[in-house]
Amino acid sequence: MTEDVTTVEVSSWRAADELELPPILAASRDAFYEAGYHGTSVRDIARRVGVTVPALYYHYENKEALLLAILDASINHLTALCRAAVEEAGPKPVDRFLNLVECIALFEANAGRTASVDREARLLPADLRAAYTQKRRAIEELLLSAVEAGVEAGVFDTTDARDTTRAILGMLQGIPVWFRVGGELSPEAVAARYQDICAHTVGASPAVIRKVRERARD
Repeated sequence: MTEDVTTVEVSSWRAADELELPPILAASRDAFYEAGYHGTSVRDIARRVGVTVPALYYHYENKEALLLAILDASINHLTALCRAAVEEAGPKPVDRFLNLVECIALFEANAGRTASVDREARLLPADLRAAYTQKRRAIEELLLSAVEAGVEAGVFDTTDARDTTRAILGMLQGIPVWFRVGGELSPEAVAARYQDICAHTVGASPAVIRKVRERARD
C-alpha cells in the first residue's frame, strides 16, 4: 500500500516550489538529497519519519519503490507545469520556447531538493528506469516541438533540433548542482539568464534575442 501522491493543481506555472510530498516520501527525498541513494538506508528514513521499519514497509516495498515514487511525483508535476506554460504561450514558437525554458529553470532552482533526486534515476532497475525515461521524454517533446517550429519559421537556426533540445535540457537540469536559494541570484534571475543562453543555443534571430532581454527587464 503506497501513500497517495496527488498531482498539484497548476494555478501558476511560475510558482514552482519544492513539491509537497507525503511524510515518508518527503523524508526519503531529503535523505537522498543529503546522503545520496546508496548512502541512505530504509532505517535512516524510518528514523526521520518517526516510524518503525516494518511500518514503512507497509507503505513501500523497498527503497527502490521510494525513489520511483519521488521521481514519478516530480516528473508528473513538472510536466503539468510545462504544459501550463505552453498553453499560456499560445501558438508562437518563440513564446512556447521561452516559457518552457523559464518554467524548467524555475523548477530546477526552486525545487532543488526534488530536482536533484532526478540524478538518482540511473540507479533504478532497467525496466523502471525505462518507464521513468518515457515520462521525461514528454517534456523533451514539448521543447523539441517549439525548437522545430522556430526553425521552420526562420527565427531559430540549428542543424539538429533534437540534439540541441537535449543539450538545453542538460544545461537546465544542472541548475540544482550550483544554485542555492538566498544566494547572489534569485530563481527569476537564473531563469532570465538561461533564456538568453538557450536562445543563443538555438541560433535565435537578433529580434528574438532582443525580446529575451526585454522580458528580463520586465
